[in-house]
Amino acid sequence: MRYDICIVGTGAGASGVAYTLVMAGKKVVMLERGGFYKEQDFSKDEIAYCKRDIVTPNLKESYHTIENLEDEKWTKTPTYVTESSFFNGNIVGGSSNFMSGYFHRLKPVDFKLKSTYGAIKGANVVDWVIDYSELEPYYEKVERLVGVSAEVTPYKYHEPRSTKDFPYPPLDEHPISKLIDKSCYKLGFTPYKTPRAILSKPKGERNSCYYSNYCGSYGCSSGAKGSARASLLQPALKTGNLTIITHAFVKKLGEKNAKVTEAIYIDTQTNKEHHIKAKIFVVAGQAVESCRLLLNSKSKSFPNGLANNSNQVGKNLIFSAGGVGTGQFDSDSMPLKELMVEGLFVNRSLCDWYEIDKMKGGIVDFLFEHANPISKASKQRWEKGELLWGEELQKKIFKKFTATKQLNFEVFNDWLPTDNCFVSVDEKYKDIYGVPVANIRIGSHPHDLKIGRLLAKKAEAVMREMGAKEVRSSMSSYPPANLQAGGCRFGDDPKSSVLNRYCQAHEVENLFVTDGSFMPTGGSVTYTWTIYANSFRIGDHILGTLINEST
Repeated sequence: MRYDICIVGTGAGASGVAYTLVMAGKKVVMLERGGFYKEQDFSKDEIAYCKRDIVTPNLKESYHTIENLEDEKWTKTPTYVTESSFFNGNIVGGSSNFMSGYFHRLKPVDFKLKSTYGAIKGANVVDWVIDYSELEPYYEKVERLVGVSAEVTPYKYHEPRSTKDFPYPPLDEHPISKLIDKSCYKLGFTPYKTPRAILSKPKGERNSCYYSNYCGSYGCSSGAKGSARASLLQPALKTGNLTIITHAFVKKLGEKNAKVTEAIYIDTQTNKEHHIKAKIFVVAGQAVESCRLLLNSKSKSFPNGLANNSNQVGKNLIFSAGGVGTGQFDSDSMPLKELMVEGLFVNRSLCDWYEIDKMKGGIVDFLFEHANPISKASKQRWEKGELLWGEELQKKIFKKFTATKQLNFEVFNDWLPTDNCFVSVDEKYKDIYGVPVANIRIGSHPHDLKIGRLLAKKAEAVMREMGAKEVRSSMSSYPPANLQAGGCRFGDDPKSSVLNRYCQAHEVENLFVTDGSFMPTGGSVTYTWTIYANSFRIGDHILGTLINEST
């Protein structure tokens, strides 16, 4: 069958395009490397989801190589050696199945960093080729279709909205949220309610949240979490216009006369090769793997990789800078009965320092540590450098689970794009299918760490005002693997960008890239909401193109 659209990937960057086109009657096929998990297939099995690779490729079969700077030399190490995976949820819906659902919009200033703050030595900062107003209607669309629960609360850097409030009311809050508010106000800070892509009320066939406290790293058994699968793809399948092919690893895109002609994929269950033809091809496999696919799709016209005669594919890869902090709470901080309430959300963020001394700052999110009992118990083994066991360890574990809570904070600030953060491929390193794996060079800018530490000090002050004990933080120049963007930045100049303002390849007219790869800068927030919104934006553009062609 010949399709109107072939989409590589099924996550946030793919689903908005698919939903838009399918609902308009277009025939869409999506190629997903993993399987199709539904609500009834998910569990809260910590070993399965946090210790094993049941939803990501086995690193002995498919891996990445990571380049780190050691003693002023770049050293390359395969991830099967370090056992640190840069794959994120290879199932229908992608990593959106396993997100915590923190949904922050970019601020208007994020679209014009260079013109606002000027150039930064050693960083490749540029303004976006669209502004906030072009994306705002699609942020609102995500609120309705994906489902965002929150209450608009004012703060200095709050972005403009076309609607007065969110479509779903805030999720139920843990009593500690009031203590955060009280402490922030005393310090002169302005806390606000964090938007979450988790339903506080049922929507269609999706149930509301049942407050299990197992969001991050786990699939949602109620359908409340706004994964691409639950919110968009499962409804889209009912039209009959969408085909999802699972266990399909796309190894190459075929090209002729500057057009993609086919997607070549391997059925990972049978190892057989298949070919899919379509009018338009969309790549949305998350930044690292999308760049890898283009770089491996070489031809006579594109010897360095598809759409890469500018040599920009893979360049200016970005993650999210910042880090985490913790504080311990017990009955000295608040009544134990209130403190030990389980399942409810903290849902507080701080944005007072989105700009610091005429520099771009970031945000702080507050949240409890993951509910994972094995991890929590395991961390109790040590006391002042000494290994505990027996009754002493038993008492400490009992206290941990019955009389204390760990509140965390996460700092998010810009990861500045540099020449030393990129994706490449190396013929020396191949997966079990004989395809060169992605090499990720991780070079950060010192400015990232500087801003992260400034924000951490503010968050630590809140923790101490709340009465937390053992307050500490760790800001790192090593990235979180789940927050990937860049590598195929969009722009008006084909010499310095891969895609145009509609995420269409400058050199290949029927190729679009709609995951976070298009982003030239990431802002100081998590990326998911922006990736969703842009996916809907590009879906509308592609639909308009198809309609014009048929008339």
